[in-house]
Amino acid sequence: MQVTKELTKLYYSIGEVAEMFDVSPSLIRYWETEFKNLKPQKNRKGDRKFTTKDIRELEKIYTLVKERGFTLIGAQRELKNKGFEYRSNAVLKLENLKSRLIALRNKLDSGI
Repeated sequence: MQVTKELTKLYYSIGEVAEMFDVSPSLIRYWETEFKNLKPQKNRKGDRKFTTKDIRELEKIYTLVKERGFTLIGAQRELKNKGFEYRSNAVLKLENLKSRLIALRNKLDSGI
């Protein structure tokens, strides 16, 4: 999953992040306890403030657990091995290339 919303703010609340992923805030808090790389900052009240880096980490977790069906332990291992990051980058590059090729084909089909 890629967050479709443009990340323009410095910090996002847990409610905003939960809405981005269409999950409950409690699930995000739970993932925070299970994944060492997910450590949002907290203000004096204890409210979590998620940075773009935190949201990208959540994207990885969401993709592994919700989309690919990994267990939490399996997702932890996959993230630890860094193999997922390499494959994710490759997929993003291929999707970008595909969209560029489709646009080129559309231009050729329209005779431009």
